[in-house]
Amino acid sequence: MHSLISSDDVWVLWGFIAVWAAVSIGLEQRFKWASAVSGAIIALAGAMVFTNIGVLPVESPVYDTVWSYVVPLAIPLLLFQINVRQIFKESRRLLFIFLISSVGTVLGSILAFFLLKQHIPYLDKIGGMISASYIGGGINFAAMAAKFETPGEYVSATVVADNFMMAL
Repeated sequence: MHSLISSDDVWVLWGFIAVWAAVSIGLEQRFKWASAVSGAIIALAGAMVFTNIGVLPVESPVYDTVWSYVVPLAIPLLLFQINVRQIFKESRRLLFIFLISSVGTVLGSILAFFLLKQHIPYLDKIGGMISASYIGGGINFAAMAAKFETPGEYVSATVVADNFMMAL
């Protein structure tokens, strides 16, 4: 499938991604409907539309760079902002509830794996990524995708499915 922006046209693709991310954040900050949806969902939906109408390529070395460098760099940047003592002090009960739900997520993932492993390729990797996402968000998803070395097309499809279902 050919796209308006070639997968080898790295600088144009980086520029498009940066501009679309800025537009998504701007929409989220300016409009009430967009803040309800979130900039991340707007960016994801736009990327899906731009890919399906042939503006963006399906695969590119730029996407690999995002998963290999940009997302792992975002993890420590987010962690620098937390105060563990304050979180524990103010939310002991909530933390306990979170831990119970995390155990439920892990048990549900294990059960789903054994029920569906014959029907879905790479389900061991996909299940780990999805359960990590449900427990800790997109950063955990990215970390598991990198750790498990899941094929890119399965990571992309899982990201879209995960975000689409969570948006609904």
